[in-house]
Amino acid sequence: MPEGDTIFRTARTLHRALAGQRITRFETVLPHLSRVEVDSGVTGRTVEKVAAHGKWLLVHFPGDLILLTHMLMSGSWHIYRPGEPWQRSRIHMRIVLGTPKILAVAFHVQIAEFHNADSLRRREGFNALGQSLLAPQFNEAEAIAQLRSHPDLEVGAALLKQSVVAGIGNVFKSEICFACQVNPFRQVRTLTSAEAAALIATARKFLQSNAADLSEDHITTYVPFRRTTNRTQPEENLWVYHRQDQPCRRCATSIASRKQCPDARATFWCPRCQPMHPAGIAATA
Repeated sequence: MPEGDTIFRTARTLHRALAGQRITRFETVLPHLSRVEVDSGVTGRTVEKVAAHGKWLLVHFPGDLILLTHMLMSGSWHIYRPGEPWQRSRIHMRIVLGTPKILAVAFHVQIAEFHNADSLRRREGFNALGQSLLAPQFNEAEAIAQLRSHPDLEVGAALLKQSVVAGIGNVFKSEICFACQVNPFRQVRTLTSAEAAALIATARKFLQSNAADLSEDHITTYVPFRRTTNRTQPEENLWVYHRQDQPCRRCATSIASRKQCPDARATFWCPRCQPMHPAGIAATA
């Protein structure tokens, strides 16, 4: 399930592999992308840069041409050297960007569009994004204000709202709330100033740690597992996500789970560590 850390690592890897390289092969099964190749030509252009904003990935070409992609639940970009076998079937291929040294292949990417700077600013869903949690310059006060601007939302739902901050997905939503001892079903209006600040700071910390560049191989994106705990065993890498009915790693209470948000995504929490009505906060009808 690609979240902001995955997209950031993917963009970093694609940038290392493609930036400054001339595209000698462009292939796609998507007619609206093929039309751009016919009309304007992708082949022959040099990749300027590859960047990420939240869960969106952007490949910039000269002539104000930008390839915008979103993985949704199942998409991915792979890097291959010439002649190397693909790890996924060709029927799942959506885009190929090829240079003499590298093939970048997008599999099962659900959203793929060409834009210029002006059309990108108007693109619904992208133009309303909040700050990227992985951006070098990040205004924490602005992010807290964005979170507080949705007082009637449940905290878990607000964290998933990409206009608040960009990059949090379903795994991090539950893990951030647990780390901050905030029940994800509380309304944003019930958060103290300290809790709101902790949620934003922890979100940035978790994504940064999982996007860290720990590999000496400049074209490797794979990491064995996402981690939010400080434990070394892979089976102990997360606090609560997908751990329903298992003991909390702090207090041994059984982890609870139920659906949240209009799209009914599963949320996981510890009823004891994350009470619905913490001391000092009155219950509301």
